[in-house]
Amino acid sequence: MPASEKAILEDIAVRSVYALGANAASTQYCFRVLQRFLVDGDILELGPAEGVMTGMLVSTGRNITCVEGAEAFCQPLSERFPTVEVVHSIFEEYQPRKQFANIIMGHVLEHVEDPVAILRQAREWLLPGGILFAAVPNARSLHRQAGVVMGVLEAENALNDMDRRHGHRRVFDPEGFRQVFLRAGLSIGFFGGYFLKPVSSGQIEANWSEDMLQAFMVLGERYPDIAGEIYVVASRGGTA
Repeated sequence: MPASEKAILEDIAVRSVYALGANAASTQYCFRVLQRFLVDGDILELGPAEGVMTGMLVSTGRNITCVEGAEAFCQPLSERFPTVEVVHSIFEEYQPRKQFANIIMGHVLEHVEDPVAILRQAREWLLPGGILFAAVPNARSLHRQAGVVMGVLEAENALNDMDRRHGHRRVFDPEGFRQVFLRAGLSIGFFGGYFLKPVSSGQIEANWSEDMLQAFMVLGERYPDIAGEIYVVASRGGTA
Protein backbone atom coordinates (compact mmCIF):
# COMPACT_ATOMS: atom_id res chain seq x y z
CA MET A 1 0.00 0.00 0.00
CA PRO A 2 1.53 3.38 -0.98
CA ALA A 3 2.58 5.14 2.22
CA SER A 4 1.14 8.51 1.24
CA GLU A 5 -2.28 7.11 0.38
CA LYS A 6 -2.33 5.06 3.57
CA ALA A 7 -1.52 8.15 5.65
CA ILE A 8 -4.32 10.08 3.95
CA LEU A 9 -6.85 7.34 4.70
CA GLU A 10 -5.80 7.00 8.33
CA ASP A 11 -6.12 10.77 8.79
CA ILE A 12 -9.61 10.71 7.30
CA ALA A 13 -10.58 7.84 9.61
CA VAL A 14 -9.55 9.79 12.71
CA ARG A 15 -11.70 12.77 11.70
CA SER A 16 -14.62 10.90 10.12
CA VAL A 17 -18.18 11.97 10.93
CA TYR A 18 -19.97 9.67 8.46
CA ALA A 19 -21.63 7.77 11.31
CA LEU A 20 -23.10 10.90 12.92
CA GLY A 21 -26.19 13.08 12.49
CA ALA A 22 -27.45 13.85 9.01
CA ASN A 23 -24.64 11.82 7.43
CA ALA A 24 -25.80 8.66 9.21
CA ALA A 25 -29.43 9.37 8.30
CA SER A 26 -28.39 9.78 4.67
CA THR A 27 -26.59 6.43 4.67
CA GLN A 28 -29.60 4.75 6.23
CA TYR A 29 -31.86 6.15 3.52
CA CYS A 30 -29.31 5.13 0.90
CA PHE A 31 -29.76 1.54 2.06
CA ARG A 32 -33.53 1.86 1.56
CA VAL A 33 -32.84 2.89 -2.04
CA LEU A 34 -30.18 0.22 -2.57
CA GLN A 35 -32.49 -2.58 -1.43
CA ARG A 36 -34.63 -2.03 -4.53
CA PHE A 37 -31.76 -3.05 -6.79
CA LEU A 38 -29.91 -5.83 -4.93
CA VAL A 39 -29.79 -9.15 -6.76
CA ASP A 40 -29.30 -12.62 -5.32
CA GLY A 41 -25.71 -13.39 -4.41
CA ASP A 42 -22.72 -12.11 -2.47
CA ILE A 43 -21.96 -8.46 -1.70
CA LEU A 44 -18.68 -6.56 -1.97
CA GLU A 45 -18.74 -3.27 -0.06
CA LEU A 46 -15.91 -0.88 -0.88
CA GLY A 47 -15.02 1.72 1.76
CA PRO A 48 -17.34 0.78 4.65
CA ALA A 49 -15.71 3.27 7.09
CA GLU A 50 -17.52 2.99 10.44
CA GLY A 51 -19.87 0.35 9.05
CA VAL A 52 -23.21 2.19 9.05
CA MET A 53 -24.11 0.61 5.70
CA THR A 54 -22.39 -2.67 6.60
CA GLY A 55 -24.77 -3.35 9.48
CA MET A 56 -27.76 -2.95 7.20
CA LEU A 57 -26.19 -5.14 4.50
CA VAL A 58 -25.64 -7.86 7.11
CA SER A 59 -29.40 -7.83 7.77
CA THR A 60 -29.99 -9.07 4.21
CA GLY A 61 -28.46 -12.45 5.11
CA ARG A 62 -25.98 -12.38 2.20
CA ASN A 63 -22.26 -13.16 2.36
CA ILE A 64 -20.41 -9.85 2.62
CA THR A 65 -16.81 -8.84 1.94
CA CYS A 66 -15.66 -5.35 2.94
CA VAL A 67 -12.53 -3.71 1.56
CA GLU A 68 -11.31 -0.80 3.69
CA GLY A 69 -8.11 1.19 3.22
CA ALA A 70 -7.96 2.68 6.73
CA GLU A 71 -6.61 0.22 9.29
CA ALA A 72 -8.31 2.20 12.07
CA PHE A 73 -11.69 1.08 10.70
CA CYS A 74 -10.84 -2.58 10.03
CA GLN A 75 -10.54 -4.00 13.55
CA PRO A 76 -13.79 -2.43 14.82
CA LEU A 77 -15.58 -3.71 11.72
CA SER A 78 -14.33 -7.25 12.31
CA GLU A 79 -15.38 -7.12 15.96
CA ARG A 80 -18.86 -5.76 15.23
CA PHE A 81 -19.57 -8.01 12.24
CA PRO A 82 -17.87 -11.39 12.76
CA THR A 83 -19.61 -12.92 9.73
CA VAL A 84 -18.15 -10.27 7.40
CA GLU A 85 -14.80 -10.77 5.68
CA VAL A 86 -12.91 -7.49 6.26
CA VAL A 87 -9.93 -6.90 3.95
CA HIS A 88 -7.44 -4.13 4.72
CA SER A 89 -6.40 -2.85 1.30
CA ILE A 90 -6.65 0.13 -0.98
CA PHE A 91 -8.93 -0.60 -3.90
CA GLU A 92 -6.14 -0.33 -6.47
CA GLU A 93 -4.33 -3.29 -4.86
CA TYR A 94 -7.31 -5.50 -4.00
CA GLN A 95 -7.33 -8.88 -5.73
CA PRO A 96 -10.56 -10.77 -5.01
CA ARG A 97 -10.73 -14.56 -5.20
CA LYS A 98 -14.15 -14.44 -6.83
CA GLN A 99 -16.65 -12.19 -8.57
CA PHE A 100 -19.62 -10.64 -6.78
CA ALA A 101 -23.29 -10.24 -7.60
CA ASN A 102 -23.50 -6.85 -5.86
CA ILE A 103 -20.78 -4.22 -5.51
CA ILE A 104 -21.54 -1.25 -3.24
CA MET A 105 -19.63 2.04 -3.35
CA GLY A 106 -21.15 4.45 -0.86
CA HIS A 107 -19.19 7.72 -0.91
CA VAL A 108 -16.13 6.20 -2.56
CA LEU A 109 -15.62 7.75 -5.99
CA GLU A 110 -15.20 11.29 -4.68
CA HIS A 111 -12.23 10.05 -2.62
CA VAL A 112 -10.16 8.04 -5.10
CA GLU A 113 -7.44 9.41 -7.33
CA ASP A 114 -8.83 7.91 -10.56
CA PRO A 115 -12.56 7.05 -10.47
CA VAL A 116 -12.58 5.59 -13.99
CA ALA A 117 -9.71 3.21 -13.17
CA ILE A 118 -11.45 2.04 -9.99
CA LEU A 119 -14.68 1.42 -11.88
CA ARG A 120 -12.81 -0.53 -14.56
CA GLN A 121 -11.40 -2.76 -11.83
CA ALA A 122 -14.81 -3.14 -10.21
CA ARG A 123 -16.29 -4.14 -13.56
CA GLU A 124 -13.97 -7.16 -13.58
CA TRP A 125 -15.05 -8.07 -10.03
CA LEU A 126 -18.74 -7.99 -11.00
CA LEU A 127 -20.60 -11.12 -12.05
CA PRO A 128 -22.52 -10.97 -15.33
CA GLY A 129 -26.05 -9.95 -14.40
CA GLY A 130 -24.82 -8.33 -11.19
CA ILE A 131 -25.21 -4.70 -10.14
CA LEU A 132 -22.78 -1.99 -9.09
CA PHE A 133 -24.37 0.67 -6.90
CA ALA A 134 -22.47 3.91 -6.25
CA ALA A 135 -23.58 7.08 -4.45
CA VAL A 136 -21.77 10.42 -4.13
CA PRO A 137 -22.51 13.99 -2.98
CA ASN A 138 -24.03 16.15 -5.72
CA ALA A 139 -22.29 19.38 -6.75
CA ARG A 140 -25.66 20.73 -7.87
CA SER A 141 -27.28 20.22 -4.46
CA LEU A 142 -29.43 23.17 -3.37
CA HIS A 143 -27.17 23.93 -0.40
CA ARG A 144 -24.16 24.21 -2.71
CA GLN A 145 -26.05 26.44 -5.12
CA ALA A 146 -27.06 28.63 -2.17
CA GLY A 147 -23.43 28.76 -1.05
CA VAL A 148 -22.40 30.14 -4.44
CA VAL A 149 -25.18 32.74 -4.37
CA MET A 150 -24.12 33.82 -0.87
CA GLY A 151 -20.48 34.01 -1.89
CA VAL A 152 -19.27 31.42 0.64
CA LEU A 153 -18.49 28.84 -2.07
CA GLU A 154 -16.54 29.75 -5.18
CA ALA A 155 -18.34 27.24 -7.41
CA GLU A 156 -20.83 24.42 -6.99
CA ASN A 157 -18.08 21.83 -7.44
CA ALA A 158 -15.55 23.61 -5.20
CA LEU A 159 -14.43 21.75 -2.08
CA ASN A 160 -15.93 23.14 1.12
CA ASP A 161 -14.64 22.62 4.67
CA MET A 162 -16.60 19.39 5.15
CA ASP A 163 -15.37 18.02 1.81
CA ARG A 164 -11.80 18.58 2.94
CA ARG A 165 -12.50 16.99 6.31
CA HIS A 166 -13.85 13.91 4.57
CA GLY A 167 -10.86 13.78 2.21
CA HIS A 168 -12.86 14.42 -0.95
CA ARG A 169 -10.84 15.00 -4.11
CA ARG A 170 -13.80 16.20 -6.18
CA VAL A 171 -17.54 16.86 -6.15
CA PHE A 172 -19.43 15.30 -9.05
CA ASP A 173 -22.30 16.89 -10.92
CA PRO A 174 -24.85 14.47 -12.41
CA GLU A 175 -23.38 14.58 -15.93
CA GLY A 176 -19.81 14.03 -14.79
CA PHE A 177 -20.87 11.24 -12.48
CA ARG A 178 -22.63 9.31 -15.23
CA GLN A 179 -19.69 9.88 -17.57
CA VAL A 180 -17.14 8.02 -15.43
CA PHE A 181 -19.27 4.86 -15.59
CA LEU A 182 -19.54 5.03 -19.36
CA ARG A 183 -15.80 5.60 -19.71
CA ALA A 184 -15.21 2.53 -17.53
CA GLY A 185 -17.25 0.34 -19.89
CA LEU A 186 -20.23 -0.01 -17.59
CA SER A 187 -23.89 0.23 -18.59
CA ILE A 188 -26.05 2.60 -16.54
CA GLY A 189 -29.36 1.03 -15.63
CA PHE A 190 -30.64 3.76 -13.34
CA PHE A 191 -29.67 7.24 -12.19
CA GLY A 192 -31.35 8.81 -9.16
CA GLY A 193 -31.00 10.97 -6.09
CA TYR A 194 -32.17 11.35 -2.51
CA PHE A 195 -31.99 13.92 0.33
CA LEU A 196 -33.06 17.33 -0.97
CA LYS A 197 -30.69 19.46 1.09
CA PRO A 198 -31.35 23.22 1.13
CA VAL A 199 -28.93 24.02 3.99
CA SER A 200 -25.80 22.55 5.55
CA SER A 201 -25.70 19.38 7.66
CA GLY A 202 -24.93 21.45 10.76
CA GLN A 203 -27.99 23.62 10.25
CA ILE A 204 -30.15 20.55 9.66
CA GLU A 205 -28.91 18.83 12.82
CA ALA A 206 -29.49 21.97 14.89
CA ASN A 207 -32.97 22.82 13.66
CA TRP A 208 -34.76 19.97 11.88
CA SER A 209 -37.00 17.31 13.38
CA GLU A 210 -36.62 13.67 12.37
CA ASP A 211 -39.86 13.95 10.38
CA MET A 212 -38.46 16.90 8.43
CA LEU A 213 -35.23 15.06 7.71
CA GLN A 214 -37.04 11.99 6.41
CA ALA A 215 -39.41 14.11 4.29
CA PHE A 216 -36.47 15.78 2.57
CA MET A 217 -34.83 12.39 1.97
CA VAL A 218 -37.93 11.44 0.00
CA LEU A 219 -38.13 14.77 -1.83
CA GLY A 220 -34.61 14.23 -3.14
CA GLU A 221 -35.91 11.23 -5.08
CA ARG A 222 -38.37 13.51 -6.86
CA TYR A 223 -35.69 16.03 -7.85
CA PRO A 224 -32.50 14.00 -8.34
CA ASP A 225 -30.56 16.60 -10.32
CA ILE A 226 -30.60 18.99 -7.34
CA ALA A 227 -30.62 16.42 -4.53
CA GLY A 228 -27.83 16.32 -1.97
CA GLU A 229 -26.89 12.77 -2.99
CA ILE A 230 -26.94 11.12 -6.41
CA TYR A 231 -26.48 7.47 -7.33
CA VAL A 232 -26.02 5.17 -10.29
CA VAL A 233 -26.94 1.52 -10.66
CA ALA A 234 -24.70 -0.03 -13.32
CA SER A 235 -23.90 -3.40 -14.83
CA ARG A 236 -21.17 -4.86 -17.00
CA GLY A 237 -21.39 -3.43 -20.49
CA GLY A 238 -23.32 -5.67 -22.82
CA THR A 239 -25.10 -7.55 -20.03
CA ALA A 240 -28.63 -7.29 -18.69
